[in-house]
Amino acid sequence: QVQLVESGGGLVQAGGSLRLSCAASRSILTINRMGWYRQAPGKQRELVADITSGGNTNYVDSLKGRFTISRDTAKNTVYLQMDSLKPEDTAVYYCYARPLITTYWGQGTQVTVSS
Repeated sequence: QVQLVESGGGLVQAGGSLRLSCAASRSILTINRMGWYRQAPGKQRELVADITSGGNTNYVDSLKGRFTISRDTAKNTVYLQMDSLKPEDTAVYYCYARPLITTYWGQGTQVTVSS
């Protein structure tokens, strides 16, 4: 099992930045894949970015260049750096971890971008 604790959401003006953190309850090197999804009001949850245990990253094409996923293996934490934020980035952001087959989710953190 994996417990995930997210932090870092909040209210920011368009063009600003936020960094989300996701702390895992076990070594992230033992977790095959971790990352972030988001869900905007009235929309389906969508993948934002993820990172493998080997450090390979993957991004949804529309967010490349603005969002960066990274990790600190000593802290068992994955980060999502979000720059040049837009109002359409407003959503609840969820961290997930998939050690093998089962997916574990964080509680979600609200990101609101004002115009």
